[in-house]
Parts: sequence; C-alpha cells; structure tokens
Amino acid sequence: MGNLHERARWILGALVGALLAGTAGGPAASAAGSSPFTGRGLLTVSTTTAARAATAAQASGDSATARALSVLARRPQALWITGGTAAPAELAAAAAAATRTHTTLVAAVYALPHRDCGGASAGGLSATGYRRLIAALSLPLGRSHAAVVLEPDALALVTCLTSTAAAERYALLRGAVSVLTRAGARVYLDAGHAHWIDTATMAARLRSAGVAAARGIALNVSSYETTGDSIHYAQALAARLPGLHAVIDTSRNGLGPTRDAQWCNAAGRALGQPPHPVNDPVVDALLWVKHPGESDGSCGRREPAAGSFWTAYAVGLVQRTAWATRS
Repeated sequence: MGNLHERARWILGALVGALLAGTAGGPAASAAGSSPFTGRGLLTVSTTTAARAATAAQASGDSATARALSVLARRPQALWITGGTAAPAELAAAAAAATRTHTTLVAAVYALPHRDCGGASAGGLSATGYRRLIAALSLPLGRSHAAVVLEPDALALVTCLTSTAAAERYALLRGAVSVLTRAGARVYLDAGHAHWIDTATMAARLRSAGVAAARGIALNVSSYETTGDSIHYAQALAARLPGLHAVIDTSRNGLGPTRDAQWCNAAGRALGQPPHPVNDPVVDALLWVKHPGESDGSCGRREPAAGSFWTAYAVGLVQRTAWATRS
C-alpha cells in the first residue's frame, strides 16, 4: 500500500493536474451512475443559521418563534461552500459526520469567478483560486457519501460574461465535474429553473460544462417554481441528454412563484416538501439547497443582505405551510 501520506499527496497531485487541464473525462461508473440517496437519510447540519436563530429565540423567551424556527432547523439543508479559507475544514467535519451517521452530505459549491454577474451575491474566486478550492474539497468529499450542487445560476447567467470569460467558466465547470466525480462525489450541475432558459439552450450549455461526466442537474435552487413544473423541465432535459438525473430545491416553493414572478425575497411564499429521496427514473431527490429564511439581498427595499438570516421572513414561510404548522 505504501506510505499513507505519500499516497494522499499523489492523489491530490493527480486531481490538481486533471483540474488544471480542464479535462472532462468520463467519471467512475459508481460515481456518476448511481443515486447518492439510495438507502440513506440526509445529513442534518446542526449549525445552520435557522438552528442558531431558534436557540437564540428560546434563550430570549420567545418560544413561539423558537418553535417555528425549529421546523427549519430539524430539516437537512445543504452545506454551502463559497470560497473561504475554512471551507475544506468545514466540509471535512460534515463529511465525517455523514460517515458516522450513514447519511448523505449535500454540499453546494458557489465560488466561480464573476459569481452572480455582480448582483446581490457577487464575488467568487479567481480561476486559479477556484481550481485550488475544488482540489482541496475533493479529498473530504471522497471520504463520504456526498452529492454536490455545482454553481447555482452559473449556466443560466453565462450570457452576462464576455466570450473569454464564458469559455473560462465552461472550462472551470468541466474541471470541477471531473475532479469531484473522480473523487467519488455525485455532481449535479445547476441548470436554473423551469421558466428561465429553454431546454435546447440549457442542454447545449450543460454539454459545454461537462454534464456527460456528472450525475445530472440541480433545479430551482433559491427559486420558487413548483415541484411539478421542475419535474417536467427535468424530464424534458433528460430527453435531450439521456441518462440525466436531477435534484430539485423545494425550500421555498410550497405556494409556487408570485404572479409577477418575484425572485428576490418573494412575498407570501411557503416551504415546499421536506427534503427526501425520490424513487423516480429522472429525479433523485427533493432537497433544501437554499436555507429557507436566508435573504436573497436587499431587493431595493432595504431588506437584509444576501445570506443573512431574516427571522420574520423565515417565520412567515413556516406559518404559511400546512405540514409545518402541524409538526
């Protein structure tokens, strides 16, 4: 077997080399070819913003708010990786917890250059920094049963980029799919939502991003489209990309979108179905990728900054959800 540390360095070097080359080679059959959710529960991370807010509400004596927020805190939600230096260690801890509990870790990587096209969630790493991040994440992911939602909105918003920046984005996504899949993770490239990009255009973008080496796609991340519409869109994409599988974010889609299709802290919405695996030829799972209660941004209304937990909005989501008020 050889020295363990030397072997780990060799694996990391090989992964970095593959990523720097931007390769889109085929994945190991076990990584791309099977659902990561079969026979397993989903990891519940105890340090979500909802969990912390529920604890704070209880400590302050606001038991009604604490009860509402506990509905969110008890449900599995994705671990977001946005490029900070602590990301690999945070992911390693979550991966270890998933291994101990025989559950599937869901991670969302959101760190590409030109993230969100300069919008409320603007930022991201340099191309070199992104490659290094993916290489660093691949080792803890390889030690766990993990599903990775790769870069929300990256393909839907690619038209905001110059042709050079778009080509770089596709190369980075292909590299990330290759490295993470080879490490053993099941990768779902984000494909926007059901009423954003037509299926012919999205299928072409997915091919350019290396979807052939991935498990499939993620839909409706941070959006409000209904689960039914999302399933139909996934099926239509699968007809163009045979073998494609999907996960759908149901964190805030219980009442669907508003009539005017608000996307930023849409008013009057509700939680969707709780996260769970799905026995379906195309859809692998319904997930809470977006953390319900976290703001989309100020929305031109002086609302909390993107990613900040907004207790009043979170409580409203719970109160308008029939299953949540019975739990």
